[in-house]
Amino acid sequence: MEINKEAILSKTHYGLNIYAYVLRQYYPGETVLSLSGRDCKLTKNPFNEDKPTLTVKVVDNCAVHTDSEEAIADGNVFDFAALHFKFSGQELLDKLNEELHLRIGQKNGFYNQEDEIFTEPEPEIIKPIPPVFSYFKKPVTNVVPTKEITLIEVYNLIQGNEFATCTSTLRNIQDVKEARKYKAFNFDYVTFSGAFSKRNDKHLKKHSGLLTIDFDHISNISTLKEELLKDEYFQTELLFTSPSGDGLKWIISIELTKVKHQDYFKAVANYIQHTYSFEVDGSGKDISRACFLPHDPNVFINPKYL
Repeated sequence: MEINKEAILSKTHYGLNIYAYVLRQYYPGETVLSLSGRDCKLTKNPFNEDKPTLTVKVVDNCAVHTDSEEAIADGNVFDFAALHFKFSGQELLDKLNEELHLRIGQKNGFYNQEDEIFTEPEPEIIKPIPPVFSYFKKPVTNVVPTKEITLIEVYNLIQGNEFATCTSTLRNIQDVKEARKYKAFNFDYVTFSGAFSKRNDKHLKKHSGLLTIDFDHISNISTLKEELLKDEYFQTELLFTSPSGDGLKWIISIELTKVKHQDYFKAVANYIQHTYSFEVDGSGKDISRACFLPHDPNVFINPKYL
């Protein structure tokens, strides 16, 4: 699919997601757009001294804006995005495709998963339901889950300060055995691939549709992180630095109607070895695999959930 305005509007709810993305860069943690039908209530305008003067609505299947004080010219979503990104024309469209991970122009996913394309008018922003899985309190020997938790809740925990102290302490331990022991006893953990009555593959209640890929002992984490976010086959759901600080946890979605979890893991592991020349930790083949939760202020979550 060609990267043009029509393709971008079809994947961003007429451009409303672009307005939300840009506004969120200025007002993180706030509800930046409140919809009523196809119109949004007045919201703060970063290009008018943060005054609540901006109105956004959908007209002829394209989101447009006005400012009640005329601080900026009336225009559509691409005009608004240009104010933020300082790009225009095809350069702006390419930037939106990259920043919002729209994947326009990329190949279909693994096993021919089709990209989601909105062909019918949508009156409101419809967010996907975030995957749900089990959360366990420390230590790792505790195999009975405390609760079920969503991907968004885990994102907030990792980004916040909940695990900052234990993460900092772990990274200051030089002895490998002592570090492994500390991690086992001091970090809460989750099973991204599903909800369990007890942490064991036999006690799986429901698969979440997620797969965890571990990258250990990485020399250049920032480079690999950028490459994974641009991967042509897999859409990143969550990506964060491991508790030890020298690895990445890559959480991707998988389609289990065609392939079993273990077979999917083997295929992805082979793909990663071929594409990125990295060996993947084989423990990910277990559905009940534990993943410790660290502190990472730069954790990435797919914008479709926000």
